[in-house]
Amino acid sequence: MAQAGKGKLNYRCPRCFMRDIDMDMFYDSEKKEYYCLRCCYRGSEEDVLRLNEQFKQKYGSLRMRVEDFGKDNEPIVFRPHRGGEQ
Repeated sequence: MAQAGKGKLNYRCPRCFMRDIDMDMFYDSEKKEYYCLRCCYRGSEEDVLRLNEQFKQKYGSLRMRVEDFGKDNEPIVFRPHRGGEQ
């Protein structure tokens, strides 16, 4: 069995990260894939990056505030949140 070792970069497991668990993935150089020890997720570097990008899009506007929802087919108007100010 291959020994667990960190890859080039410390990627977070996309499945665990979507459940608010910060778990680093390990790299198997023989199979050329990343894997998670906690949830048994396995995937190539492209899959890991794709799923992490989906997570960023989902929560990309977390620190923004909605000013106007707009009408049908109009974009939502955001403004940056100023923490603690009115």
